[in-house]
Amino acid sequence: MELGKPSHYDSEYNPARLYAIPRAANRKDLGLANALPFFGYDLWNHYEVSWLNTRGKPQVATAEIMYSCTSEYIVESKSLKLYFNSLNNSRYGSIDELETVVAGDLSRCVQAPVTVSIRPLVHGTHLALSSLNAICIDGADIEVDEFKIDPTLLKANGGAVSETLCSDLLKSNCLVTGQPDWGSVWISYTGPKICRTSLLHYIVSFRTHNEFHEHCVERIFMDITRHCAPTELTVGARYTRRGGIDINPVRSSQVPTVVNLRLIRQ
Repeated sequence: MELGKPSHYDSEYNPARLYAIPRAANRKDLGLANALPFFGYDLWNHYEVSWLNTRGKPQVATAEIMYSCTSEYIVESKSLKLYFNSLNNSRYGSIDELETVVAGDLSRCVQAPVTVSIRPLVHGTHLALSSLNAICIDGADIEVDEFKIDPTLLKANGGAVSETLCSDLLKSNCLVTGQPDWGSVWISYTGPKICRTSLLHYIVSFRTHNEFHEHCVERIFMDITRHCAPTELTVGARYTRRGGIDINPVRSSQVPTVVNLRLIRQ
C-alpha cells in the first residue's frame, strides 16, 4: 500500500500499482452488513492523464472513471495516481485501446465493472465550471463547541417538502494520512422538512473526522435516513482534487442519474 510512504514512479506500465480497499469494514460500522439500503456510484475525474502514441509523441487528456457502490472494493487514490503515471511512457495506438486497458485493470482491482472515458483536452467542453442546483445553507448562524459527529443533531420538524440543500463546508480527513479532504455536499430529499441549522451543524461536525470520501457520504445518507425519515433521499459530494484526482460519490434511495459537474474548487 502506497499511503504514507515515499513513492517510486514506474517508467513502464505497471497495473500492480493499483491497490484495493474493502468497503466492508466501514459499512459494518454503519450497520450495513447485508443488503445495501441505497443505490449509487463513485465517479472520479483524473486531470493528469498522459501516454505516448505509436510514434512516441506525448498525448494528454482527462479521464472520467465510474463504478457502482455495490463493488466489494474501492481503489486507493494514491495508487491510482501511481498507476496512471506508469502509463506516461507507454505507447498506445488509440484512445479506445487505452480506455480498454485502464477499464480492465480497474475492474480487476475493485472486482466490478468500471467505465472509463478518456477525453483529449481539445474536447474539454465537459470541464466547464458549473454549480449545484440547490439551496445553500451555509448562511445559517451556528455556534460550534466541538467537532465530533453527532447524528442526533439532525432534526426534521416541518411538513413534507421536496427540496435540494447544499453546503460547501464539508471537511473530513484521510483515514490513513490525516490530510484534509474538502468537499461540497448536496442533499436532495422528499419528506419531513429538515431543519437547515441542524443539518449545517451536523455537516460541520465532520471537520476532524477521519474517513474516506465514499464512507462519509454513506454515513450522511444513513444518519439522515435514521433521524429525519425521508421517503426519498439522495446524498452526493463533490470533493476537491488531490494529486490531480477528484472523487465524487453519490448514494440514493432510487437509482440515481449520473451527472458529472465541475465545481469552482475542482
